[in-house]
Amino acid sequence: MPKDFSRTRRVAEQMQRELAELIRREVKDPRVGWVTVAGVEVSKDLSYAKVYVSSLDQPERIDESIAVLQKAAGFLRRELGRRMVVRTIPELRFVYDASSERAQQLSSLIDRAVKEDRKHGSSDETD
Repeated sequence: MPKDFSRTRRVAEQMQRELAELIRREVKDPRVGWVTVAGVEVSKDLSYAKVYVSSLDQPERIDESIAVLQKAAGFLRRELGRRMVVRTIPELRFVYDASSERAQQLSSLIDRAVKEDRKHGSSDETD
């Protein structure tokens, strides 16, 4: 059987879905804001999980959001244990994922470069 879809990957994907729903529905602290669970990496022995989160509405307050989520990690882990059929639920570690913010920056740079290119292109034609 090919290793393309390993057990740790399946567990990580299910954890991502469940955590996204749990954070949205069960974590009532307003300091969390609108965070997105961008991905989950689970160790091979299923003892630790890095949960990558991002926030588009308040990227300057992401440190506070991560601190609140880290304090709620025990609650979230217990709820995952009730929802998932896994012998051991990994210890959760929340990490900021800056890829969406970086993608927005790159997109704006590309848009600006295209705009500048069009501006210079139209002035070259009139000369």
